[in-house]
Amino acid sequence: MKEIQLKDAKAQLSSVVDDAVNGNGAIITRHGKRDAVLISFEEFQRLTKQLPTFGWLLSQAPLEDADLPTRKSARTLDEDAV
Repeated sequence: MKEIQLKDAKAQLSSVVDDAVNGNGAIITRHGKRDAVLISFEEFQRLTKQLPTFGWLLSQAPLEDADLPTRKSARTLDEDAV
């Protein structure tokens, strides 16, 4: 993946986007620091579909009530004052 300075990416945006669509993404740098990555939307979708979210994993977990540890009840403000 090539690196390109932000000012150059702005000047050549159409070309940089075309390269990303063709599978050649770019790392955008600003003041010598890597700040962003430009990839195709297709590549973005592929990457984001690979990893399930934590919420999805929890909702799909075959847990029973007995699988979860019991928790102490929450303390209230009145109990803290005593």
